[in-house]
Amino acid sequence: MTLEKGGHWRNWVGNQSCISRYKGAPASEAQLADMVAEANAQGLNIRVAGSGHSFTPVVGTGGVLLSLAGMKGVLDADLTTRRVTVAAGTRIGEVGQALKALGLSLSNQGDIDSQAIAGAFATGTHGTGTTLSCLASQVVGMRLVRPDGGILTIDDTDLDMLHAAQVSVGVLGVISAITLQTVPAYNLHEKLWREDFESCMARHDELAATHRHFGFFWCPVPESRHLYCLPDTAPVSLTDQTADVCEMKIMDITTDPPMAKDFEKIAYSSEVYPIEYVPNFHELEYAVPVAHGKDAIRAVRELMLTKHTNCIYPIEYRFTAGDPAWMSPFHHQDSITLSVSGGPGIDYWEYLKDVDMILRGYGSRPHWGKLHFLDTDDVDTLYPRAKDFRALRRRLDPEGRFLNDHLRMLFG
Repeated sequence: MTLEKGGHWRNWVGNQSCISRYKGAPASEAQLADMVAEANAQGLNIRVAGSGHSFTPVVGTGGVLLSLAGMKGVLDADLTTRRVTVAAGTRIGEVGQALKALGLSLSNQGDIDSQAIAGAFATGTHGTGTTLSCLASQVVGMRLVRPDGGILTIDDTDLDMLHAAQVSVGVLGVISAITLQTVPAYNLHEKLWREDFESCMARHDELAATHRHFGFFWCPVPESRHLYCLPDTAPVSLTDQTADVCEMKIMDITTDPPMAKDFEKIAYSSEVYPIEYVPNFHELEYAVPVAHGKDAIRAVRELMLTKHTNCIYPIEYRFTAGDPAWMSPFHHQDSITLSVSGGPGIDYWEYLKDVDMILRGYGSRPHWGKLHFLDTDDVDTLYPRAKDFRALRRRLDPEGRFLNDHLRMLFG
């Protein structure tokens, strides 16, 4: 038997946990295939725990829980096409380090780089930038382990299959390797400052249009920024306010030499994107059609200032271009992403439900790894290719081995 007795698993913030019957930690694709086939033969469900950064029940299973932490590193690199294949358990930060050594970069990243690349990409993780799609749009191929242990190779010769698999939340099979379309290495110049909310709204369109990356955190009270470990930008603030302010950030490609000041930094791309977070929050995040972005944040801000005044975690606000992935939150929809958080030990559920009601009014879609309230009917309404995705899932995994209760409701 290649599987071991299971046990307790919990995610990074402790709001999701499960007790699996078996667990496995393969060190190679061959070992992974054997474990999947063994679980399938026993009629057990199979899920993969990446780095545990999802706030939703996408990992939990009472069957077999796999970790791909032993499957890391660059497997192949073609410097002519700039296509690089990495093992699925490689952390995003590790990918960045490897690409830097090759003279390459990811075209975009999010603000956390400690996630396993397969899990982060498969849930619709993104960065910010009006011309930049979610991270999974960089995926041009992958290898999937099917229930019987066979390997399905996906590449851009079959775009329908590729676009179905780019954001799959792990229900089409276990990803063993991902091929990425990278770009020549670049440096980013990051600048941080503070503005009051109305000034931020007045500059919203200009900043989004004139910078490669623009995003901000809105902080209702002075303590808010501490909850996300944001720097104190008071010395470069454009406002005298300390409450109802936006902590602003822009990043642009530059050829200037590396430098670091208190609120500016020039460095290799993957050394600029990440922010250091303390895992003390439970997050909901929806992709709102970009035309409704300012209305959406105004409505959620008003909710926080009037009805839910004990909810003081910042709103994070970013931009993402549309993409063709079937189950991407940004499927053919340029969006802003608006995220809010509840604090552990606080009864924040009514707050999140109120935010959900506001954002679903704009036809918003969730990040699959962030808290949301979607059901089967919502998925059908919001995702034009949902029925095609379910049909493909049933063809690749007719017994539903890669589902759990949560995923069966959404994609079964």
